[in-house]
Amino acid sequence: MISQTAKAPFFSRDRRLYRTFFPLLLVISLQQLAALTVNLADNIMLGRYTELALSGATLVNQIQFVLQSVVHGIGMGVSVLGSQYWGKRDIDPIRRITSIGVKFAFLIGLIFLLATKLFPETVVGLFTHDKAVIAEAVKYLDIMCWTYIIFAVANTLMYSLQSVETAFIGTIMSISTIIINVCLNYCLIYGNFGFPELGIKGAAIATLTSRTVELIIILVYILFIDKKLKLKVRHIVGVDLGYLKDFVSAAMPVMISGALWGVAQGAQTAVLGHLTATVIAANSIASVIFQIFVVVGMSCASASSVTIGKTVGEGRMDDVRSYSRTLQVIFLCIGIVSGAAMFLCRGKIVSFYSVSEEAKVLAMDFLAILSITSMGSCYEYPVEGGIIAGGGDPKYQAIIDNLFMWLFTIPLAAAAAFIFDASPIIVFWCLKLDQLIKCVPNFIVCNRYKWLKNLTRE
Repeated sequence: MISQTAKAPFFSRDRRLYRTFFPLLLVISLQQLAALTVNLADNIMLGRYTELALSGATLVNQIQFVLQSVVHGIGMGVSVLGSQYWGKRDIDPIRRITSIGVKFAFLIGLIFLLATKLFPETVVGLFTHDKAVIAEAVKYLDIMCWTYIIFAVANTLMYSLQSVETAFIGTIMSISTIIINVCLNYCLIYGNFGFPELGIKGAAIATLTSRTVELIIILVYILFIDKKLKLKVRHIVGVDLGYLKDFVSAAMPVMISGALWGVAQGAQTAVLGHLTATVIAANSIASVIFQIFVVVGMSCASASSVTIGKTVGEGRMDDVRSYSRTLQVIFLCIGIVSGAAMFLCRGKIVSFYSVSEEAKVLAMDFLAILSITSMGSCYEYPVEGGIIAGGGDPKYQAIIDNLFMWLFTIPLAAAAAFIFDASPIIVFWCLKLDQLIKCVPNFIVCNRYKWLKNLTRE
C-alpha cells in the first residue's frame, strides 16, 4: 500500500511520467484514430450507397463492439500484469501471460464466429425488428464473422506490446488497414475499376482482407523484429498454465464486464433501433464522429494504465499520488478540447453523408449532446480503466460501469422510449447521461488510493 507519510507534490515534475505517458498516448491515439478512420470511411461510403446498407452495417458493428469489449478485458489482463512486470524488467512472466491471453482470445473469437455463422438472423434480430435492415445486416455478417478470431488474437498481441511500451506497430497496422479498406471499399461497394458492385458485401470483404493483413503484420513483428518480449511460436501456442490464476484474477472481471458492457451497448442500439431506421442511421453517424473526436481521451486509458502499472512494478508507490493527480488534470483538459472541437466541426462532417435530411438533423442533435458528455467520458474512462486498473484494481471498472449501465442507463432509456414515448433526443440523453455522473465516484475512488496493489510475484 502507498505510504501514508509520503510528501508527494500535487503535480508531478518527474520527467519519467511524461517520457512514458505522452509517447504512448501519441502512438496509441494514432493507432486508434487510423482504425476509426476506417469506420468513418465505411460509414460514409455505405451511407452514399444506401441508407439501408448503412443501417445494416451499424447493427453488425454492435456485435463487433461486444467482441471488442470482451477482448479489451483479455487485453487488460495482459497489459496490467505485463506493465507491472515490465517495471521490474521481468520478461518471462509477460511472455507466459501473453500466451494465456492469446488462447482466451482465440476461444472468444471462435464462440462469436460460431454463434453468428449458425444463427445470423437471430443475433441481428436482437437489435431491430425491421426486416429490410435485418436482411441487409445478414449479408454483411456472413462475411464479417470470419474476422472475429483474427481481430481477437491480433488485438491481444497488441496489448502485450503496449505493456512493454511498444505501441508504434499498432499505428503501422492501422495505416495499412486504412489504405486496404478504403481502396477495396471504393472498388467493391460501387463496382469501380471493373470490379463487381457488391454493396454491403463489398465492405465486408474489404474489412476481412484488412484484418488479415493486420494479423500478418503483428505476427511478423513479434516473431522476427521485436527485441523486448522475444516471443517465439512455442510461447504463443504452447500450454503453460503457471500464471493462469494471476491472469484470470486480473482479466476475468473485466472480460465479464466487457461482455455485459457490450450487450448493454447493443441494448442501447436496440432501444434506438426500435424507434426508426432514420434514428439508427443518425446514431451510427454520431457514434463514429464521437469516437474520432474523443480518440485521444479514450487512448489515455491505455497510456496511463501502462504508465501507472510500470511505476508500481518499479516499487515507486509514493510517486503514484502526484502521477494520478497530474494525469487527471490532463484528462480534463483533453475532454474540454475534444468536446468543443466536436461541437464546432459537427456540421461540416455530417454534410459528407448522403442520407436523408431528417437523419442529418438528428445526427447534429446527437453530436451536440455528445460534445457535452464527451468531457465526462474523457475523464471517467481513463481514470477507471487507466489509473485505477493499471494501479492494481481492474475489478473496479467492471463494477462501476455495469452498476450504472444496468441500474440507471438502460432502465431510464427504455422507460423513456417505450413507456413515455419520448423523442429520440430525450432517449439519447438518457443513454449518455451516465458519462457525466460517473465522474463523481471515479474522482472519489481515484483520490483515496485504496486501489494501489502490486500484482506481480517475487
